[in-house]
Amino acid sequence: MELCFDNSLDPRYDGLERTYASLMEVAFRHLGVKENYEVDVSLVNEKQIREINRDYRNIDRVTDVISFAFNDDDSDLGRIQGDVPRILGEVFICVPRALEQAKEIGNTDERELQFLFVHGLLHLLGYDHMKKEDEDVMFPLQEEILRIHKEENP
Repeated sequence: MELCFDNSLDPRYDGLERTYASLMEVAFRHLGVKENYEVDVSLVNEKQIREINRDYRNIDRVTDVISFAFNDDDSDLGRIQGDVPRILGEVFICVPRALEQAKEIGNTDERELQFLFVHGLLHLLGYDHMKKEDEDVMFPLQEEILRIHKEENP
């Protein structure tokens, strides 16, 4: 398991690298994920997330988190054998939007930034919330992972 972290916004968010790696470890353990995956996470601003959303999803607006799964099929294409991590995908978190949302819903900044990472990570692992029955699985799972992480990292 490996996390590649890119923070080009502000050094005060550098501590999220360790937090996200820990959240990923909790999520993988809780879900029984055994494969050696790499997850790339980038903290971006509103302009960057809007461009990504527009260019790749044809939605021209700012959003809080976008994830791109690289393993949507079961083929061996691009799979490296051995102990080298297989890239699971990328998560882009719009920090300004996350901080704004935190205020709107009464979350701490820390909690909102953790929630968005877990949300994006679960998308990479194949979870979705487009249908009510999928939402009923994914949303409680997010909360469970955050709860376990908080208990293990008070």
